[in-house]
Amino acid sequence: MSDASFPARWWHAADDGRIQCDLCPRDCRLKDGQRGLCFVRAREGDGMVLTTYGRSSGFAVDPIEKKPLNHFHPGTSVLSFGTAGCNLACKFCQNWDMSKSRDMERLADAASPEQIARAAKEAGCASVAFTYNDPTIFAEYAMDTADACHALGIHTVAVSAGYIYPEPRRLLYAKMDAANIDLKAFTEEFYEKTTASSLAPVQDTLRYLVHETNVWTEITTLLIPGKNDSDAELHALTEWVAGELGPEVPLHFSAFHPDYRMRDVPATPPATLTRARDIARSKGLSYVYTGNVHDRAGDTTTCPTCSADVIVRDWYEILEARLGPDGTCGRCGGMIAGRFDGLAVGDAAFGRRGRRLLIREQAKQTR
Repeated sequence: MSDASFPARWWHAADDGRIQCDLCPRDCRLKDGQRGLCFVRAREGDGMVLTTYGRSSGFAVDPIEKKPLNHFHPGTSVLSFGTAGCNLACKFCQNWDMSKSRDMERLADAASPEQIARAAKEAGCASVAFTYNDPTIFAEYAMDTADACHALGIHTVAVSAGYIYPEPRRLLYAKMDAANIDLKAFTEEFYEKTTASSLAPVQDTLRYLVHETNVWTEITTLLIPGKNDSDAELHALTEWVAGELGPEVPLHFSAFHPDYRMRDVPATPPATLTRARDIARSKGLSYVYTGNVHDRAGDTTTCPTCSADVIVRDWYEILEARLGPDGTCGRCGGMIAGRFDGLAVGDAAFGRRGRRLLIREQAKQTR
């Protein structure tokens, strides 16, 4: 086993001499020396290893709203990091330089789970987010880091496409406090042709998180012109969220920017996001947001009972908050869904942009 390898979980020996990965519905079958589609889970000898344990493509301190999570300790900061690789093949990937990387030398920041937790604590972060690429594929590293974070009173966040089998999902999300799941579209055709995956496992993950766990869950859909932004698809998607998950699950519609293998598709017009938000609200969804555009109305949390603005945002910065300490509307006393203890208003350190953090340097200061 190489120095960069860590014993992986969730695999079995197949009848044909290969080993099969049981982490996600791809069911990659590997001969010795081969890697799965995610690139980071590989066969070495008679076992499977994770090649990115303890190695990251970079760390940054961000506002929690950037994940995006608008109802999970708003106004607090989060230490964000990812590794390399991904178990989806999205043609529109907005983080393709990391998620599609095959260059392990990009993983320049080495850090143990304990170093990450200490650095987050020292930086004043309320949470650590597993993001940029998908924590599904580095679940062992994410789970160990979550344990180290919880030991120091730090929350954990998974930003994921939700494409994972039930057993590893149960174990991974047992260690998460919040999640933002990418619901990339609402047709099987889009998932198959544009992401090389399928919709049903993502729906299963969303149902599981909302109905069977205490993980605070929000959803993001990146709207791509001509691909997943028709009225019919938006009606179907938002009806499913309202009916299957409930009206209190926050839904974020984000603007697409031409990137990776979809550079010929135009950016999402702001009017498309507004239209999607209006459709979602017409289905009874209480908390619908727009992202990647400047839209204060689309950033603001309103009370579903009296329509008062309870958290006013501009980009990722909170300008005003009218919430009681128990998460109630300051005008009518109605409950606002979410986790609101530690709400920070007007924190100048965490506005629209995050800041880079060197874990090794930060960790040295905590010893």
